[in-house]
Amino acid sequence: MVVKQVKHWLVTRANAARWRPIQEWAEARGASFTQARDGSGFLIEQPKALPGPLRVEWGVSQRSYLPGTELRMRCEMGLHPDLQTMVLCRALMENLERAVFEAYTDTLKTRVDTDTPEEMRWLVMFPKFNNAASQIVRQRYGVVGVTKELTGAWIDGELSEALAQASQDLLPEGHPFVLMCMRGNLYLRTEMAEADLSRVQALVRLLETAAREAQRVNARLGDTGAWPTTTSIAWTPSTRPGNI
Repeated sequence: MVVKQVKHWLVTRANAARWRPIQEWAEARGASFTQARDGSGFLIEQPKALPGPLRVEWGVSQRSYLPGTELRMRCEMGLHPDLQTMVLCRALMENLERAVFEAYTDTLKTRVDTDTPEEMRWLVMFPKFNNAASQIVRQRYGVVGVTKELTGAWIDGELSEALAQASQDLLPEGHPFVLMCMRGNLYLRTEMAEADLSRVQALVRLLETAAREAQRVNARLGDTGAWPTTTSIAWTPSTRPGNI
């Protein structure tokens, strides 16, 4: 027991020193930094962040498609519940589509189970948006959403430029990455073997860009989720809330 306690203390102390730059950056933003009890990860919480309260975690992955450790973020925004869009690494999209197909054809299931993560269910439920203005975004990312009109409004513009820039070094080709707008919030997940300050900062900026663009689109949605258009849009019902 004593040996185990000493080992835990050493690990916690070593990680505290390793993550000191991240902690100092978080505290400079007015956020709290908390190390996990077992020393295997950390949590950053910034209740007064803009455009919404921010939560950043690094630790053991909560998704099977992200091996090892991940960085996950959530920005609480109170957006319209019908604002449901997702952009992800194209290679990951293809892998998830294959997994969904195999899981629900081999077992002769006729619907996607609600226990399946939204990332996988949305690939079946929602239409793909293949007309992004940026050629880099079309090549490197897959984009889906409740309607193509709504998805296009979110992805094209400042977010498209940020994604194209990120593809050069922050999110190299094939690197697992998911960015989602759902349940009124923005969520980001990506594989990250080691927590690095520069990458954490860059991903937070990417999430903030996506959040600002979501606010812009949200401002054009009516109380019932009606999107300004000359044709009618059949809105897909909001997906059942789940964990992320």
